[in-house]
Amino acid sequence: MTIKVGDKLPQATFRLMTADGPAAKTTDDLFKGKKVVLFAVPGAFTPTCHKNHLPGYIEKAAEITAKGVDAIMVTSTNDVFVMDAWAKATGAAGVIEFLSDGNADFAKEIGLSLDGSGFGLGTRSQRYSMIVDDGVVTALNIEEGPGKAEISGAEALLKQL
Repeated sequence: MTIKVGDKLPQATFRLMTADGPAAKTTDDLFKGKKVVLFAVPGAFTPTCHKNHLPGYIEKAAEITAKGVDAIMVTSTNDVFVMDAWAKATGAAGVIEFLSDGNADFAKEIGLSLDGSGFGLGTRSQRYSMIVDDGVVTALNIEEGPGKAEISGAEALLKQL
């Protein structure tokens, strides 16, 4: 079943890079007591994700946080090392938190996984954005296809804050 507005995020563990190396962080660690913008991409460095989706959030980060958002996070099924390299390559490190969902556990748990095996990509996340307030989804925008980043983009999400 796909997550919907009003639902609490399920318990999941993400991996993210820290100064001490990869670290595991739970849903509670990341979302409890905070207002968070979370967006998901099918893959780091892939054309739409790298050239369209992520850049919009980098560009609009100050406007988004000015609306009372504590953190902007991106998740993908790439491993923590790829996510860290992507953060550094785009200049988004320190602006956006990069969460690895390497086994797609979170994507599956919220009903937003994508079968990319026909393209040699395995299980991926669908492209979406959401606003999460203290672990509860208050807005959710799911793209129709992985090659578009319109309703889940930063500009559209900013209007929902």
